Amino acid sequence: MENLAKKFLKKGLLVFSAFLIVLPPLVNSALALDWEAKRTQMIAVDLVPRGIWSPAVLKAMKQVPRQEFVPKHIRKLAYADRPLPIGEGQTISQPYVVAWMSQLLEIEKDMKVLEIGTGSGYQAAVLAVLGARTYSMEIRPNLAHEVKIRLNKLGYRVQVRQGDGYYGWKQHAPFDRIIITAAANHVPRPLLEQLKLGGKLILPLGNVRYYQNMTLIEKDSSSKTHTSQHGQVRFVPMVGAAQD
Repeated sequence: MENLAKKFLKKGLLVFSAFLIVLPPLVNSALALDWEAKRTQMIAVDLVPRGIWSPAVLKAMKQVPRQEFVPKHIRKLAYADRPLPIGEGQTISQPYVVAWMSQLLEIEKDMKVLEIGTGSGYQAAVLAVLGARTYSMEIRPNLAHEVKIRLNKLGYRVQVRQGDGYYGWKQHAPFDRIIITAAANHVPRPLLEQLKLGGKLILPLGNVRYYQNMTLIEKDSSSKTHTSQHGQVRFVPMVGAAQD
């Protein structure tokens, strides 16, 4: 009987050990499903009812894990429709604004897109998922270093350069689309020059201390620009030469 008891005890321990080995992946899977559920809710509550209709943009917003671009201590707020601090006085834009700007740009696969103000890298990741050949500039050395590591770790093909985005990235110009994710009181001339004929540039334009208008600039085939405004926003100011 003693030997039998030991035999069952041994089996029981083996089964219990196997259960412990299986459990962590199940827990991780549950957490992953929870983030996916939050993204689904974000789309249903914060994006579609407010006019985000592009299937490609909605798919990208569903795919990109915003929690990976938010500091760990506030990660639980990752899918709140609000900007969040990422350090050095900068923020990650609220999901709606990221989707809205992406939709206004009408990005198509293989378009060359320049982003000014990489920040956390969230907008750049969305652009990459939309199929854009994405180039992004970040003026702050620490943020530029961190975002290069983050985007590479997550598998997003984005070329990041540390430098003043006011002057653009002439080496890779012209660009089909340019997106500026910081407030400016004027449109940087070098960026307009690097915009391809038929291209679009979007930025929050206006008083950098208060509110700006989401402004879309389109360059026609004769190099003339046409401007439209799409509502009031508030972004952190563009720094560097933009403030001179």
